[in-house]
Amino acid sequence: MPDDAEAARARQRTGTGIGLLLVLVLGAALLIALPEDESPDDAAACRARTVRSWRADDGLTAEFARYGDDATRTDDWTGGDGTHSVRLPDGRVLWLFSDTYLGRVYGPPNPAGESHAWRDTTAPLVRNSAVLMRDGRLETTLPAPLFADPAPGQWRWPVAARVEPRSPGSSEQVVRVLLWVRTAGQAPWIYGVPTATEVATLSLPDLRLESVVKVLDQQLVPDPSRRVLFGTTLVEEDGWTYVFGGDDGQAASRPASHAYVARVPEGRLGDPAAWRYWTGSSWAAAARPRPVLGDGQRRGVGSAFSVVRDGGTYVLFTMAAGTKGLTTVASYWACSPSGPWHGPAKEFSPSLPQGQVAAYNPQAHPVLSGDGRLVLSYDVNWLETTGAAAQLSRNVSLYRPRFVTLRLAPAR
Repeated sequence: MPDDAEAARARQRTGTGIGLLLVLVLGAALLIALPEDESPDDAAACRARTVRSWRADDGLTAEFARYGDDATRTDDWTGGDGTHSVRLPDGRVLWLFSDTYLGRVYGPPNPAGESHAWRDTTAPLVRNSAVLMRDGRLETTLPAPLFADPAPGQWRWPVAARVEPRSPGSSEQVVRVLLWVRTAGQAPWIYGVPTATEVATLSLPDLRLESVVKVLDQQLVPDPSRRVLFGTTLVEEDGWTYVFGGDDGQAASRPASHAYVARVPEGRLGDPAAWRYWTGSSWAAAARPRPVLGDGQRRGVGSAFSVVRDGGTYVLFTMAAGTKGLTTVASYWACSPSGPWHGPAKEFSPSLPQGQVAAYNPQAHPVLSGDGRLVLSYDVNWLETTGAAAQLSRNVSLYRPRFVTLRLAPAR
């Protein structure tokens, strides 16, 4: 198994530019205590939580394979990473992806004689896409890319999204999508230099892109590894949207990245003046955020992780620290979005296909969860030092989300 540097060089050589693999080796936790006046009202209901059990969700995984392999379409989604979801008011689910393959998929055998569905190596690769699901069945890909490049040498990766009032108190709803802006750079920034966090507004029900607003510009932060991009995950509570983000510490040869959090009143995600950042002791506007999790060494997060609320407890999912970060998901828990975060708790290793591959970007999907079950996706990519782009085309099943269903329980 190649190390992180080898994987990075492989991705640079192949030129695929594919999404969020910088989450592969993670660490975890700088514990910052909350003052009493910041404690949640239901803190007494907060208990340590861990993963009690998990199983592969073969049905959801197969649905993305069915849709991606459908040869009746010639320019729809056939693979992608950065998997996020949001339920729309009419019941549809909007799936958002970062780097995405379009084109057509051909049935096996592939040109090498292997029993894999495949795509031509000239298939289009776009920086983002969106796919609609109705009643558990994927139906259509919106025109891609959904979010155009902001400037030459820059691109947008969509991350978390939510439906909220167009403005506080409004009866009209819109979809707000968090976007990461990155700028092409040299090694070690082969995934792009962190540049800004934006918020896009989509109209309902037609999902027309109305506007894109920059909420946090990081270009003036001189050290790219200290730049923070927000939106890897959202949690809604008591009229607030808590927006989590991370830095790119791993790209600067530190073993782990840090997690941060901001909060925004409902209906104002697209208003930069409404954002408040956790400073280590309070929520403040236009402030330099302070980490809530991560010491850059033994424990921490990657820039793509997920947070859910289970009763009075917040649970964070990320890849495990060290070399296990190629295969294993870990969790942390806290009684408040700003911590202190405890863990890691019980780890688990979901199934992976054969070959030099890795799992990354664990994302919870509350819109598909319920009855004590939590649906979690993870992305898969190829790590061989040469020919990654060719491998992803000769076996299209590699670069698609896979799913597991978890059950959480009190930690012992």
